[in-house]
Amino acid sequence: MTSPIPPSGFASVAQIRKTFLDFFAERGHTVVESSPLVPGNDPTLMFTNSGMVQFKDVFLGTDRRGYVRAASVQACLRAGGKHNDLENVGYTARHHTFFEMLGNWSFGDYFKREALQWAWELLTKVYGLPADRLWATVYIDDDDAYDIWTTTIGLPANRVVRIGDNKGAKYASDNFWMMADTGPCGPCSEIFYDHGPGIPGGPPGSAEQDGDRFIEIWNNVFMQFDMQPDGSLLPLPAPCVDTGMGLERLAAILQQVHSNYEIDLFRTLIDAAQRVTQCPDAHNDSLKVIADHIRAAVFLVKDGVLPGNEGRGYVQRRIIRRAIRHGYKLGCREPFFHRLVADVAALMGDAYPPLSSQVDSITDVLRSEEERFLETLEVGLRILDEALVENDAGSEVIDKDKGKGSDKVNKDGTNTDSTDKVLRGEVAFRLHDTFGFPLDLTADVCRERGWRVDEAGFAVAMDKQKSQARAAGKFRMDKGLDYDGAPNAFVGYERLTTDTTILALYADDAPVDVLEAGVQGAVILAQTPFYGESGGQVGDAGTILGATGAMFDVADTQKLRAEVWVHRGKLAVGTLRVGDAVTAHVDALRRAATERNHSATHLLHKALREVLGVHVQQKGSLVDAQRTRFDFAHHAPVSEDEVREIEARVNADILANTSTSIRMMDLASARQTGAMMLFGEKYGDTVRVLDIGASCELCGGTHVRRTGDIGLCKVVAQSSVASGVRRIEAVTGTNALEHVQQQEDTLHAAAAVLKVPVSGLEERVTTLLDRIKSLDKEISALQGRLQASAAQGLLAQARDVAPGVRLLAVQVHEADAKALRDTARQLAEQLRTGVVVLATVLQNKVQLAACVTPDLLPKVHAGQLVAFLAAQLGGKGGGKPDLAMAGGTDITRIDPALHSAAQWVAQRVG
Repeated sequence: MTSPIPPSGFASVAQIRKTFLDFFAERGHTVVESSPLVPGNDPTLMFTNSGMVQFKDVFLGTDRRGYVRAASVQACLRAGGKHNDLENVGYTARHHTFFEMLGNWSFGDYFKREALQWAWELLTKVYGLPADRLWATVYIDDDDAYDIWTTTIGLPANRVVRIGDNKGAKYASDNFWMMADTGPCGPCSEIFYDHGPGIPGGPPGSAEQDGDRFIEIWNNVFMQFDMQPDGSLLPLPAPCVDTGMGLERLAAILQQVHSNYEIDLFRTLIDAAQRVTQCPDAHNDSLKVIADHIRAAVFLVKDGVLPGNEGRGYVQRRIIRRAIRHGYKLGCREPFFHRLVADVAALMGDAYPPLSSQVDSITDVLRSEEERFLETLEVGLRILDEALVENDAGSEVIDKDKGKGSDKVNKDGTNTDSTDKVLRGEVAFRLHDTFGFPLDLTADVCRERGWRVDEAGFAVAMDKQKSQARAAGKFRMDKGLDYDGAPNAFVGYERLTTDTTILALYADDAPVDVLEAGVQGAVILAQTPFYGESGGQVGDAGTILGATGAMFDVADTQKLRAEVWVHRGKLAVGTLRVGDAVTAHVDALRRAATERNHSATHLLHKALREVLGVHVQQKGSLVDAQRTRFDFAHHAPVSEDEVREIEARVNADILANTSTSIRMMDLASARQTGAMMLFGEKYGDTVRVLDIGASCELCGGTHVRRTGDIGLCKVVAQSSVASGVRRIEAVTGTNALEHVQQQEDTLHAAAAVLKVPVSGLEERVTTLLDRIKSLDKEISALQGRLQASAAQGLLAQARDVAPGVRLLAVQVHEADAKALRDTARQLAEQLRTGVVVLATVLQNKVQLAACVTPDLLPKVHAGQLVAFLAAQLGGKGGGKPDLAMAGGTDITRIDPALHSAAQWVAQRVG
């Protein structure tokens, strides 16, 4: 039996986590590992935001599991889309971006009585919470749950609160849960902990319920109805239970602290944040933000989300940059955030084993993002400071009585005054577009100073410029097909042709009984040999032939949902009807080519880990009949020697001609064999373990029978996909042969042009390159003399901006980037004390160069100066304190920008 936590004992987060799982395992629950923060095969969610996400298909009835009871500790993130707590982190005691959710589920097995009794037993008997501190809520109509609490469990009736309103919005209640407007739904029963009369706030359902005295710790959802479009409720044939309890909140109660940031896990992370930032104040709220954000950033990278400008990557970037800004507030001017990765792994690696093996690669990703942002952070913050000062006198003041309230808050999130000062939206957009400031970071800075951002104005500015960041958070549910029929059987592992019948037909995604010739449509078959796209492998193509001569050309095969394949294409000849007997033929040549590439991908993955290191982890793949494209975590380009070694290892496996083995087993057994799991895949309880060569991975795709069937594997390209992620592309079989032949043709053609045999090509090219370098030196010398002559004329345009300090800010013509930089340096040497700014137009874009003489460096920074000027020209840039380059797109603003340099320099040297 689960050992109770002694009343006087200290329950660590690790102990609370383990106790929960042990308790429910003893009661017949299968302990299920946390799913990734990126929901598998679910485009409707940006991130996993609750424990039930990985069971969503089970509740919808489109998936089945080998168990009817489950328990898990799920890693969750609420920092993007409609579920977003990011802006509250640092201002409240319980908001987090990343958090852990304890949950237990019943899929048509036990129901309300067992769920509530076990919840009570765990909280009071095992965790030792005082029974007189616990309250419960039930939905107003849920007499069953009310009776269980008051009669079976014995909770006093005055501590069981009915929540809801039967008048009007009947189901608009926190105590009635709905997955969507229609579908599975049901009442909830929440459990609250009373912190005592010393904390302000009232019980749930009261006017003072938003205080901190009564804290919700556990929610039990009873899915017992199917909501109909007309609002009526039909009983579900197999009611389910879905529960969730915040680990951090529970730990705060058990450890007898009021703030989640005082629990042992956060105290350790806050201490680590204090160590790397060297902040003298251990209670500084910025340390809380850093401690929260490092968990989110680490787990996102672990699950394949890298900083970027759109979607999930942009949310990751916002989290990291918000943490960096708080470090900057504490005086950090060098990268620090990445140094906390090892601390997170040490704290949470036992509960989430993949963390420990990815410390180096996660660290590299965060370090790269830090270095990138720190280049612009100081300049961006200065521009924000100047904007707030400049606009303070004329700031927009909004009276709360006229409909808008203040965003200025205390640490507890409450308003502090009745007015609002507003930062113009175009300023916020400029910070976003030029200096990489996410809007919420700017809002965070403004809120600390009693301002808010004009978000409507920001949106207008954003709409004026096509920006990748506009895609952030825009996730939608795919249209899909309206199909609720039986699943179809996939027989494509064994054969490429089968006789079957049509279960459903669609024309332009609308269901039809008959499909006519010439119409684009979709077909669902009773059984199919066509592989549906998944695991990186594209869907099969081929034909579906009717008994009367009808022919449907299958262009692609997709999974509509678990165990339902849909064939998309065009009916070329004849007519098809639902119920028709047909014969399905897979394009055998395309399937074979795809299988060669897919099998080679597994060998390539193994070779990459052997040559580059075990930190290599798949971040995505695409396998089709032409090539394999494999994305993986690695911090540097793959050298030519490494590529050669990788190719050699893959082709050695191919030459060994070992047979491919497929084993079916449960997920736990597969992990025990050491089989690798691929990023982004959603696995069921029974999985296919593929053994090919020395590679052992979970894979549902189709493969060659022996490694020798691959023929030859040739790496054809490698590139960078994102910070810390590389892409390698390879071809196999006849495609590899064609690639080699094309390379030979190119060599022979080049040798013919240079009139040498192929064996002498390298020597001839080397000779020509040496000659070109010599000519380039002569040209550069001539250009230098011309520039020196022109520089004498430019010096006459320099003017004094402060006593003893001269500024030359002019536009020059017919100068490339190198000439611009060299000329600026030469002119600065002749000024002796001063600043040189040169602008030129190249290919309808502005190029800037700035050079500062050594005696002014403590006061004037060339990188900051060109960033200031480039921002006026619709560009960005930066560089070293003495010499820096920048660019812009608005050539009409060159003169005003150059003119503004005088005031900028004068303010710093005056």
